[in-house]
Amino acid sequence: MRTAPTILHLDMDAFFASVEQASKPSLRGKAVVVGGLGPRGVVATASYEARVFGVHSAMPMGQARRLAPNAAYLVPRFELYRTISEQVMRLLRALSPLVEPLSLDEAFVDLEAGGAAWDAASARLAGEKLRADIRAVTGITGSVGLAASKMLAKIASEEAKPDGLVLIPPGTERAKLEPMSVRTLPGVGPATGDHLRRAGITTVGELAEAGEDELVRLLGKAHGHALYAMALARDERPVVAERETKSVSVEDTYDIDIHDRTRVGMEVRRLADRCVRRLRGSGLSGRTIVLKVRRYDFSTLTRSETLRGPTDDPAVVREAAARLLDLVDTTGGVRLLGVGVTGLADYTQEDLFAQAAGDRAAEIADDSETTAEPAAEQRPAPGERRWPAGHDVRHTEHGHGWVQGSGLGRVTVRFETPYSETGRVRTFPVDDPDLTPADPLPLVPPVPMVAAVPCRPGGPGPASEIHGASGAAADAAWADTGSGAEMETAPGTEVGIAPGPMPGPGPGPGPGPRE
Repeated sequence: MRTAPTILHLDMDAFFASVEQASKPSLRGKAVVVGGLGPRGVVATASYEARVFGVHSAMPMGQARRLAPNAAYLVPRFELYRTISEQVMRLLRALSPLVEPLSLDEAFVDLEAGGAAWDAASARLAGEKLRADIRAVTGITGSVGLAASKMLAKIASEEAKPDGLVLIPPGTERAKLEPMSVRTLPGVGPATGDHLRRAGITTVGELAEAGEDELVRLLGKAHGHALYAMALARDERPVVAERETKSVSVEDTYDIDIHDRTRVGMEVRRLADRCVRRLRGSGLSGRTIVLKVRRYDFSTLTRSETLRGPTDDPAVVREAAARLLDLVDTTGGVRLLGVGVTGLADYTQEDLFAQAAGDRAAEIADDSETTAEPAAEQRPAPGERRWPAGHDVRHTEHGHGWVQGSGLGRVTVRFETPYSETGRVRTFPVDDPDLTPADPLPLVPPVPMVAAVPCRPGGPGPASEIHGASGAAADAAWADTGSGAEMETAPGTEVGIAPGPMPGPGPGPGPGPRE
């Protein structure tokens, strides 16, 4: 165990919902729920305003609507979330080479490895600067926990929510843990918690008092030893920069059960292609193909087939998934389908191409049909256009906005940007040719003013500075401004950023969207 709180855990606050609120001035301070909006959708993230009504992640969307009928319900924009996550991760990697991402919005950082902290005072300074840099670069907030171990740093960040920092001084860990529920410890879920409760153990202090032998008797050797160590605040797990990917998978839940066997086969084929695209995007291949089927009665079946070696060939994965589907009875209907690949490797065994049935020309034709489908979905016929709630649009007359809702041949749009005041609402026919999907705008606009700064004779000019952010924040912000603007400078000058405050995420007049 360390003697200084130099392990940092960052958890972005209600990440998806916070991004949507920062992007949409009219939703700031209001209840926002992000997730699947169909009858079988689930909540991905709820804003803190929505949590007051009891809405939480993984809750069925129907239940969330009953609890908070007046909340804004939005379809996720994962590409935007990934972009903002990359900005945050760049800030973390500027602090230390040892950054362990857990998800898009959560990571551990070893501050000592990067020389960013060596005692409690320096760790607190690093944590506060990180929070300020994240706000300057992304326009949203994160909570920071600092401790001498990963377990305690995560507990501290949870206590810091929202938008706070908690540091657990070394030597106080056991006193901090003792009154907490056993569910606070990693690895203690509902089933283990109930098992311990029946044994009269509800707090971490009682867990420590029970002793290692008793916990081994109750929970088994591995789990009992691990929980006893955690109850004594012992956690020597290092921050690991690279986490090995165990599997790649995709799945879809359908609003209405699929009964037609041909349609089920088409969905499996489509999922197999999506899975391969994700596999290739990660530079991986896999050896075991897995099919997941959840039937009308909620029974879930999985079937798998292991190939002779790893592959990332879509024809191979499609055919393996089709063979697995032949082993599953879908009579009565299917509510969920998924295709995954495990046994991952960073190479492909070439002779696996021979496993696909048919000649290579047929495979190429299949691939052509596959790649054509997404394009067709992006440019559907005017009467078939879909307008997901919360997604960005642009109107030739009114500019940038977002979809509030659609139905009955109409789509309602609120025209506003992250930097504007609350915008006006207008309704259009769904096939209005002036209305088109648009890319999201950055939550924090680029610095609007550029000035020429004289160079020093015989030496380099002054360093460019992005005002409102410094150090790692300036680097992360600069990385996202791109080089779209062209600037003319007089001979003997360098381009610098003129002083001025960086526009924040709050409502108010500001520069318009970058074209």
